[in-house]
This record gives sequence, C-alpha cells and structure tokens, in this order.
Amino acid sequence: MITVTGVGVALPGADSATALAAATGPEGTVEPAAVLGKKGLRYKDRATQLGLCAALRVLTDSGLHVDGELTVDGTRTAVLVSSNLGNVDTVCRVVKTIADEGTHGVSPMDTPNASSNIVASEIAIRWGLKGPNLMLCNGPASGLDAVRWGTALLRSGRADHVVVVGVEPDNEIARGLVGAPLADGAAALLLETDEVAAARGATVRAVVGAHTRGPDVAATVAELAEVEPEPTAWFAAGVAAPALPKGLPVHDLAAVWGELSGALGVVQCAAAVGGFDAGADGPMWLVAGTDSDDGVATLVLRPPAAVPAEPAAV
Repeated sequence: MITVTGVGVALPGADSATALAAATGPEGTVEPAAVLGKKGLRYKDRATQLGLCAALRVLTDSGLHVDGELTVDGTRTAVLVSSNLGNVDTVCRVVKTIADEGTHGVSPMDTPNASSNIVASEIAIRWGLKGPNLMLCNGPASGLDAVRWGTALLRSGRADHVVVVGVEPDNEIARGLVGAPLADGAAALLLETDEVAAARGATVRAVVGAHTRGPDVAATVAELAEVEPEPTAWFAAGVAAPALPKGLPVHDLAAVWGELSGALGVVQCAAAVGGFDAGADGPMWLVAGTDSDDGVATLVLRPPAAVPAEPAAV
C-alpha cells in the first residue's frame, strides 16, 4: 500500500496542507529567503526557488529532515518534479542572448539553469537525495502523472521514499505562454509504502488509490469507477468539472489560485490531505486535464483510516 506521509506547501498565503484546504485565494507572495535562508538562492530561477521551498517543507513535515540532517538513506530517496513552464524564463533569456550576442554573451551562471531538469536536480543536490531523479513536463495531467511515477518507483523497489513536487512560476514569459497569471507557488508530497512508514514511525496522512489515464474526462473517470468506491468529493479544474457526475462537491483549485498547469495534480493531492487532516471522510477523486491530445489523469486518495486491499493496476 502506498501512503502519503508528508506534505509541503509554498503558495501565496498557504504554507501547509491545512492552510491550503481552508484558503479562499492567494495572499501576498512566497518569499524563498524567508523559508530557506538567503544562502544558495542567488542566480536560481523562480521555479527552482519555489520548488526548494516546498521540498524543504515536505522533508520537515514528514520527519525526513530534522535539525539540518537527513534522517533516511539519501540513496533510497527519489525526487520527481512536475512543471510545464518551470525555467522557461531562463531558457528564453539564454536563447535571446545567443541570438543577439552569440554564445560569448551567455552568463556562466545562466547555463546550468537552462537545463530542463534544474528544479529536480537542485532539490536533490541541496539535501543529498541520490535516488532516481526525474522532471515531468506532461501537460495538465503532469502532476498526477508524477504521483503515479512515484508509486511505480516504490512498487518496483527503486526507492523507499519519493519526494513529488509540483511547481509553476508566475513571470512575464510564462504568462505569455499560457495567456493568464500563474499560481506562482509549489506543493510537495512524500510517498512511502506502509511498511517503510511504519518502520520509521511516520504518520500516514492519506492512502493512494488507483490511477487512470485516458483521452477524455468521462471515459477516464468511468474506468476509475470500475476499481474504486464512490467519492465523497471531487478535485477538478476548469472545463473538466462539467463532465463529472453531479451531486458531489467539486473543488476547482485553479479558480482559487490561478493557472496551476503542471503543479495542479500535486496541489490537488496536498489540498485533499489537508481535508483529511481537518476531518474529511471518504475517498476523494482527483481529475487533472481535459478532453484533448494531452489527455486526462485521475487519482484516488483515501483518508488514513482506510486500509483497503491494494487496488488493481489501471
């Protein structure tokens, strides 16, 4: 059984799962230096700084980072990050500099930050997380896809602990690409098997159920319904909501925070865990994506008291 044993939130006005679940909208901005300290932040792009904030909070919340030290084997700790915009501002700046001035004009400080994997690699380097390291840029479903890949790493024995981060920055270039303001924040989960969580005395915050992936909302949700009990609430964004069965509350986090893009699925998970922390009961179904070429991902989270049989692979 795969469990969530930690949550980290770095969104404007929300710094925990409980705060995220109760929030009615963004307030202020996330100040990375206040979370991480100023050391090591210079030259890092906004997405990397926000991802580092959420990662530190999830490591601390889960007990993997105590008094400045990692409490588990870093070689068995994986990092997965989901972000569709990520460091696009750095990439565009480097491309423009090369076009205008040639390669000699590019700052050596910008070169490593132009890597598509920079957020995941910086998180791993900062805390010595030497397990599998992966960055997903997979459209609206990317965040839930990252959670699915995290469960796959655990079930295959590739890792004992998986840090999953969803992050999107808000800057002029990112806004220009999506045509709207972005959330300018991040959320993170720690995934572990129930055996590993019990062995280190961790608190289980949620149980991960089945995941489905398909080309449209209705068919993908119907496939999930074949292996999962009915939900008590939905998490879905934008045009996906009308395609869901009626009669249950639908939490549209994008309507609250702005465009979440690749961070959506991870933020949905964090908010669902916040709901469980506040006493919500019953499974919550998460839907990310729309009827499009990018496809739709779904995922079920159950409250920690729920200990069902392992769901069939979907």
